[in-house]
Amino acid sequence: MSATAVREEIVPFTAGDGLELNLLHPIGAREPTKGPVLLVHGAGVRARIFQPPTARTLVDVLLDEGYDVWLENWRASIDIPRTRWTLDEAAAFDHPRAVEEVAARTGAEEIKAVVHCQGSTSFTMAAVAGLVPQVTTIVSNAVSLHPVVPRFGELKLRVAIPPAARVLGYLDPQWGRTGAPWVLPKLLHAFVRATHRECDNDVCRLASFTYGVGFPTLWLHDQLDDATHDWLTDEFAAVPLTFFEQILACVRAGHLVAVDGRSELPASFVDAPPRTDARFALMTGDRNQCFTPESQLRTHAWLERHHPGRHAVHVIPGYGHLDVFMGRRADRDVFPTIVHELAQEATP
Repeated sequence: MSATAVREEIVPFTAGDGLELNLLHPIGAREPTKGPVLLVHGAGVRARIFQPPTARTLVDVLLDEGYDVWLENWRASIDIPRTRWTLDEAAAFDHPRAVEEVAARTGAEEIKAVVHCQGSTSFTMAAVAGLVPQVTTIVSNAVSLHPVVPRFGELKLRVAIPPAARVLGYLDPQWGRTGAPWVLPKLLHAFVRATHRECDNDVCRLASFTYGVGFPTLWLHDQLDDATHDWLTDEFAAVPLTFFEQILACVRAGHLVAVDGRSELPASFVDAPPRTDARFALMTGDRNQCFTPESQLRTHAWLERHHPGRHAVHVIPGYGHLDVFMGRRADRDVFPTIVHELAQEATP
């Protein structure tokens, strides 16, 4: 739990398709003086990814700034029973209900959000489709509407994911901790141990293999202190390859596309103006090996074509993908930018 929070509520809510999810609500020593902020994690982790064992987490900073902080465990969370989810399901069923739950419990008419990776893509899908009208500000990390991956990462998606999806179903960094369950996962684990020599934490190495082609993929090791690097061993688990199949389709298209044919969502998320007046502040590390900074730059350009002067983009030097939230110096290098963007008016 955040060092600033004195207690925490776990608030259950039900997704639109009946899946049981929850919100974590850290409560500080002082009453909030500002409105609610919803934090949305990425794939194969959980809401507590925003609460690493660093001196000051983003949750600490937001509570100190007077915000009412809520962390969403959506269907990609490792705290939720495993399911082969798609971004469409999260956009249509999870995030709108989470926003409604926060609005109902706080009485707030406007909600801000800080969203990461596939929490960002799926939340942006919901926003662009007009499904979260209460959200006025979205701070998005790493990727939103335009997933651009490194060249070898795209090759891996195209060549490896289709057959792996048929045979494996899931990739699980916890194989590095508990042991792989059968022959093919054991062979993959052995391959990762032979090729990823950047550290001796097998969960860290398998996470890098799962989410890209970097050494490592998700952070720069010199941004993490030892306690955080060890803590990550518990924070990454199974992720379904159905999700990677959708990302492959999006990378091929050059932008997010729906795959489930749901009436709530457009087939393409860039062919029509966004059905939201939310202000987007996009950010990414300049050394992101999961999605390149071009991802956020393209989305910023697209958003600005529809609402010139409303949105912002930040490429943060010396950071990768997830270390923007858990780096040892993130409270000085990154969090002030997030706080600044949350404070801006939605309409200039």
